[in-house]
Amino acid sequence: MFAIIRTGGKQYRVTPNMVLKVEKLDVEAGNIVTFNEILSIGNESTCTIGGPLVKGANVKATVIAQDRLKKIIIFKKRRRQNSRRKNGHRQPVTVLRITEINVA
Repeated sequence: MFAIIRTGGKQYRVTPNMVLKVEKLDVEAGNIVTFNEILSIGNESTCTIGGPLVKGANVKATVIAQDRLKKIIIFKKRRRQNSRRKNGHRQPVTVLRITEINVA
């Protein structure tokens, strides 16, 4: 069974027991998060596509950790102008384990 969820402005295809890194959610490690924005849900033989959302469906996930990704370097250079700028950041993420997919 799989579901396509929307969170943080992105869409993810999830299955049970899958580990997933999403944009930072404001929850502590060990808590359970419920996603109600389910765009599609199905299995090997059937697929239900919402218009735009599947009514009554939800996905539950357990928060494993609040983490940060590898550092991203932003380097801008204007040639022959002796102008350069180096900057970077580490994007915060929430690590989730999908526990169950519920269909109404």
